[in-house]
Amino acid sequence: MRTQVAIIGAGPAGLLLSHLLGEQGIDSVLIESRTQQYVLSRIRAGILEHSTVRLLDDHGLGERLHREGHEHRGIYLQWPEERHHIDFRDLVDRSVWVYGQTEVTKDLVAAREKAGQQIYYDVSDAALHDVESDAPYVTFTDASGTSMRIDADVIAGCDGSFGPSRAAMPDSVRNTWERTYPYSWLGVLADVAPSTDELIYAWHQDGFAMHSMRSSTVSRLYLQVPNGTDIATWSDERIWDALARRLGHGQDGWELTPGPITEKSVLPMRSYVQTPMRHGRLFLAGDAAHIVPPTGAKGLNLAVADVALLAPALTSLLGKNDSRAADAYSDDALRRVWRCTHFSWWMTTMLHTGDDPFDAQLQLSQLRWVASSEAGATGLAENYAGLPIGF
Repeated sequence: MRTQVAIIGAGPAGLLLSHLLGEQGIDSVLIESRTQQYVLSRIRAGILEHSTVRLLDDHGLGERLHREGHEHRGIYLQWPEERHHIDFRDLVDRSVWVYGQTEVTKDLVAAREKAGQQIYYDVSDAALHDVESDAPYVTFTDASGTSMRIDADVIAGCDGSFGPSRAAMPDSVRNTWERTYPYSWLGVLADVAPSTDELIYAWHQDGFAMHSMRSSTVSRLYLQVPNGTDIATWSDERIWDALARRLGHGQDGWELTPGPITEKSVLPMRSYVQTPMRHGRLFLAGDAAHIVPPTGAKGLNLAVADVALLAPALTSLLGKNDSRAADAYSDDALRRVWRCTHFSWWMTTMLHTGDDPFDAQLQLSQLRWVASSEAGATGLAENYAGLPIGF
């Protein structure tokens, strides 16, 4: 078959790219290695930046978000005996929304199905060919076992860390930067109303803890654990005891309410950037090009920012034969990528504890400064609530 843009990956980045291209009359086909059910059910990020929400609103994708999501003015920073609210609205006149990636994906799938978007789920053996030519193509085996080929003008790799797009970038042009952190997150979903109105980021000598939420009835919580942790060694009781201790149960009358845990997982923490994000007729977006630790809530938002640059660049290239924005895409996207990579590293290293007591005192000093200095708090608020698209 023939299309203008072959999009590898039907997660939020690929779906949003197809939506934005479709609005401009640019044809695309999506292929995805997972089933649609898997894509629609996987639990990922839950915080949307101000700029992400505005973009979704501008393109007719924000109705359910505003009806079912929850707007937050800021976050709490905490360490033993102290909790401080960082108010983004007061500091930078921006907010964030709690609305899970699963819900964003559902909205995008509904919009693409309404538009008649062609999506192949549950494909295997996907491979990219001739990306340095003007006639790239993708081959794959569809869910029924049929060998398929898509000829395209452009290939967009939105297929995450383990898809074929990242590997299709030749070694001769590819550069990578990576940081593996010496700890992981044990994350749980619990069927219990959140015990806080906004997210709590807690430094504790036993390790970092975080209280987030997915809705008014579902809480999302995290604990810092060593790399290689076996989830079987963490019973529900042990998890709630550790969360209560690290989050300050009983401090100033605040209480953590436990409830039934419905999901447990261990998430390794790493930073990764691959450059360039464009080679020939192959363009990378989202996790295919970069990974950040989740501490700064940047992963999904960074993918949206990539796509917000890529869609108009491809529209100009394919619709007007104007290559200027496409030629600038990698450099333009990487400015924000590195800013968000630094912010995610900064939040992570400020809040996660290790074995060095000297480092612990530096972390506490940094937290006190951020919480007491308008300049420090503003810097956190500006980065967390999100820089403008195209920064």
